[in-house]
Amino acid sequence: MADSDNSTTLPFVTRRRTLPRAATATVGTQQEALAHSDLERDQPADPAVAMWRKWQAAYEETEQLSREQQRLERKLAETVGFPNMMIQLTDGKTATVLSLEALRDVLRAGSVDVAVGAKAEADFAAHQARWDAFDQVIGYSATLCAECEAADRADTLLESLAETPATSLAGVAAKLDAVLREGQPSKDDAEFPWPQIRSVLEDVGRIGGQTEPN
Repeated sequence: MADSDNSTTLPFVTRRRTLPRAATATVGTQQEALAHSDLERDQPADPAVAMWRKWQAAYEETEQLSREQQRLERKLAETVGFPNMMIQLTDGKTATVLSLEALRDVLRAGSVDVAVGAKAEADFAAHQARWDAFDQVIGYSATLCAECEAADRADTLLESLAETPATSLAGVAAKLDAVLREGQPSKDDAEFPWPQIRSVLEDVGRIGGQTEPN
């Protein structure tokens, strides 16, 4: 029977985009499994291992850049303060705006006294200018951009890893490792399917250790 054209290919793993991103470490028995399966050794014959190494480099670069941009953002916030403002509306209520464009939307709606609005816009613009100037000095936006680019590379390589057939236990372990590190919320997460995947990875390591030559 001919293959159906209605099949759907699901992503290997959906990357969590929330910032700051928390790195999910491969620890304990997972590290032992990877060691037993020779994943960290030179195995150029398995294309999945080679692809895993490329993915891991991009993944680790993303994590490093994420930590750096968070550090720079904290420095910006502590030195300049996040651009935001609470403004008094004509009906007696107040509104908090988080960007100059949002403030201008409020002003265009006629909800703020003209004189109050003009001063608020000037003050917010000055604050934003201080933020932008210090951003340029420390490189926050550039680091954030580099992080996004590295994350995109890691996503692309992750999909390539999913499409690359493994030819050894090391290749199987590589794919399982990538799934855990990208998708597992925490190293001991008890929700399906994470304990099951960890168990399979341990099995791969155990079998790999048994089949290694002395």
